[in-house]
Amino acid sequence: MYKSFLIKYAEIGVKGKNRYIFEDRLCDQIRYALERCEGEFEVTKTQGRIYVNALTEYDFDETVENLKTVFGIWGICPVVKLEDEGFEKLAEDVIAYVDKVYPDKNFTFKVDTRRARKNYPKESMEVNADIGAVLLNAFPEMKVDVRKPDVMLHIEIREMIYIYSTVIPGPGGLPIGTNGKGTLLLSGGIDSPVAGYMISKRGVKLDAVYFHAPPYTSDRAKQKVVDLAKLVSRYSGPIDLHVINFTDIQLYIYEKCPHDELTIIMRRYMMRIAQHIAQESGSLGLITGESIGQVASQTMQSLMATNDVCTMPVYRPLIGFDKEDIVDVSKKIDTYETSILPFEDCCTIFVAKHPVTKPNLKVIRIHEQNLEENIDALVQKALETDEVIHVSWND
Repeated sequence: MYKSFLIKYAEIGVKGKNRYIFEDRLCDQIRYALERCEGEFEVTKTQGRIYVNALTEYDFDETVENLKTVFGIWGICPVVKLEDEGFEKLAEDVIAYVDKVYPDKNFTFKVDTRRARKNYPKESMEVNADIGAVLLNAFPEMKVDVRKPDVMLHIEIREMIYIYSTVIPGPGGLPIGTNGKGTLLLSGGIDSPVAGYMISKRGVKLDAVYFHAPPYTSDRAKQKVVDLAKLVSRYSGPIDLHVINFTDIQLYIYEKCPHDELTIIMRRYMMRIAQHIAQESGSLGLITGESIGQVASQTMQSLMATNDVCTMPVYRPLIGFDKEDIVDVSKKIDTYETSILPFEDCCTIFVAKHPVTKPNLKVIRIHEQNLEENIDALVQKALETDEVIHVSWND
């Protein structure tokens, strides 16, 4: 029945003269999502509307599920597209539409017409009243309710006429690429994939960095992170995942620094390396999955100590989330089951038994002086191990 979808957006509509940039990005992201679907599609933009037209047979449910991953879409409306053959033909088509879509006619309704083509012989209010009368005559069990109808029947009169009554919620947000690029510190845990999803929702393209510690972490742990990046890429678009060998730096810190400060000092060097990669790749900030107070390295004092080594912004979209809030989103985006697989990453392997929860920044800086002899060479060596894996849900 449906060969087309009207794609509705919300926030993009207030972008003024720059709106076309957001619309074009949204069309690009829709095309990326539709590459995963059977069938061929055409994405068009006209008069502040975006349409997806099926050119061949397609799977309706599969198509809708993939459109629901596109940030910037507020609503997905399956539409019936009609040639303008006069009002009587329109009335017949509306009756046929309602009869097919709603076998049970015991509901209230309202007709809402938008007449973008001003040379149409009836004004919007006339179409509302006349179509309403036609429906009441065809289906006496239906009733009009202009305040809170069960069904809102939309009619859009443009170069063609569109009928729809269903609005499937989209994810909202802004299209990927409209707000620059950020570099996500991606681990095998629950939090960082959710952080990547959340920041992508604001139109940020993602790169990612993963710190690998062989032989203390296995290839299965690395593959787990690649799998998480792929799951996130369903929403964010393709991700360049940088895999850094962090083993020698961790062992050196373990040897030279107090063990209760291991996590903080290791984290500071991860941020230094991630920032270097971000600057090289043109990112505008780092992204982490930290939430205040969740673990010892995420207290206010610990976050201050971590931020101290960064000159670019650090974005923490989960900063005020409870753990259950994060878990709920991870389940929604299907990363949860992968995140809880029992393959340890480098952070959990080298965690101290009693980590400091309120690190003193001056003391941390003093203890980092113990590393001065070799740390710069080890950081350079780690950067030279950078393995870039291009991750895409469509591959």
